[in-house]
Amino acid sequence: MSDQYRDDAPHSVPPPPPYAPWPPRPQQEPLSEPGSRARARKKARGSIALLVAVAIGAATVGGAASTVLGQLTDDRAGRSSAGVLGTNVSANRSAGSVADVVEAVAPSTVEIRAAQGTGQSTGSGVIISSDGEIITNNHVLAGAKTVQVRLSGGKTATADVVGTAPDKDLALIKLRGASGLKAAQLGDSGTLRVGDQVVAIGSPEGLTGTVTSGIVSAVDRDVTVPQGSDQPRQPDRNWPFEFGGQQFNGGAGESTTTYKAIQTDAPLNPGNSGGALIDMQGRIIGINSAMYAPSNGNGAAAGSVGLGFAIPVDTVKSTLDDLRAGAGSGTGAGV
Repeated sequence: MSDQYRDDAPHSVPPPPPYAPWPPRPQQEPLSEPGSRARARKKARGSIALLVAVAIGAATVGGAASTVLGQLTDDRAGRSSAGVLGTNVSANRSAGSVADVVEAVAPSTVEIRAAQGTGQSTGSGVIISSDGEIITNNHVLAGAKTVQVRLSGGKTATADVVGTAPDKDLALIKLRGASGLKAAQLGDSGTLRVGDQVVAIGSPEGLTGTVTSGIVSAVDRDVTVPQGSDQPRQPDRNWPFEFGGQQFNGGAGESTTTYKAIQTDAPLNPGNSGGALIDMQGRIIGINSAMYAPSNGNGAAAGSVGLGFAIPVDTVKSTLDDLRAGAGSGTGAGV
């Protein structure tokens, strides 16, 4: 035997150690289970991440939505609380509605019937003091011998003419023995803007307390009307006026006066003269004085076409002291 195969040969390779038997193989779960668990864990991690993202997004959007909602709520609340500035309008209902204005001001409006011997003219008026002072148009009273006033509740009383201002088509009458009446609040016509909503209350054709509404169509219109006289006015005729060189409802005659008027599209009809034009805070901002009613085929007035005019309340306020002092009252009824 060659030396290279001897056990003690220097370059011999030791024999491999004896191998232990293989340990028993552990029982494995089905091959599909680890994949399912992995997918479940992955899905769970994804769901958690999604929930976190949604929570963060919801918190962000919710905060923004809360802020916007709060702003809208505050804004609406501010408009609701600030919408009514006049003391006459009820705060128990939606502020500034036509119904609120009517509820507040209707008790301060009246119907006026001025008897002229052979005829009678019908107009409207506004109570401005608790003891029965009423402002109206001078042309409503022209030539009147007696003046009867119907209050909003239906009661009728006699009135005396206190003062007239024919150059401004204004007059002041006062009920006899009146007290405790609800006076209207006089506003500020100088702050009116074209497009402001207004309400008119009057007695067209004797229909006491008729309400119409519209907007301010224009301000500072130069309207020319007949200057009041002692001559009775035909009860079935509209009050004539001139504007822009044109005549409406007939000629204004030789004796005329011109004033700066508020133009409105709130429907006015014969009998609205002297009635209230009111802003949405329940304040009187004008005295209705003229309207255009074109004639129909029979020659009679066809009714309102949304072209009406009112004397600004600032003119009324500037004239009131003179009216109370009896200016121009020598030709009025009850004097």
